[in-house]
Amino acid sequence: MSNLLGLQLGKFYHSQRLEKTFKVILGVILCLSTILMPTAIASAAGDLSRQPITEITVSLGNEAGELKFFPNLLEFESGKRYKLVLKNPSSQKHYFTAKNFADASWTQKVEAGKVEIKGAIHELELKPGAMAEWVFVPMKSGSYNLRCTVAGHTEAGMIGKITIAS
Repeated sequence: MSNLLGLQLGKFYHSQRLEKTFKVILGVILCLSTILMPTAIASAAGDLSRQPITEITVSLGNEAGELKFFPNLLEFESGKRYKLVLKNPSSQKHYFTAKNFADASWTQKVEAGKVEIKGAIHELELKPGAMAEWVFVPMKSGSYNLRCTVAGHTEAGMIGKITIAS
């Protein structure tokens, strides 16, 4: 009887000891991941900002006053860095509005005139004759709508499609 009790106590002791060991190992792994994860994210963002850049020019309208994006179909690859050069050659202001696309991308910067803007971008307004450069890396694949939100412009056909491929 005491042998059986000793055997059961031994099993219990080893199972408790093993469980505590697993808890300690799991705790160490979680601590290390919370310490190392921000460093990994920062270095990945650093790598994104140094990779080669592909430049694409989009005209918002034209000198003839057409309410269109030229081109109106834009294709990007996830994880690659782009510079979108936006130009407004028309005599009226236009918006480059693609909120869901902007949310699916990491913006490095937007430059307009002598101003550089960093952070989340959802919409750019270009006044007549203006130009802006948007440097970004698409992160989430999908298909996104583009439109000019000036009253009547979307309805007149100033729309487009942006695709991010994996």
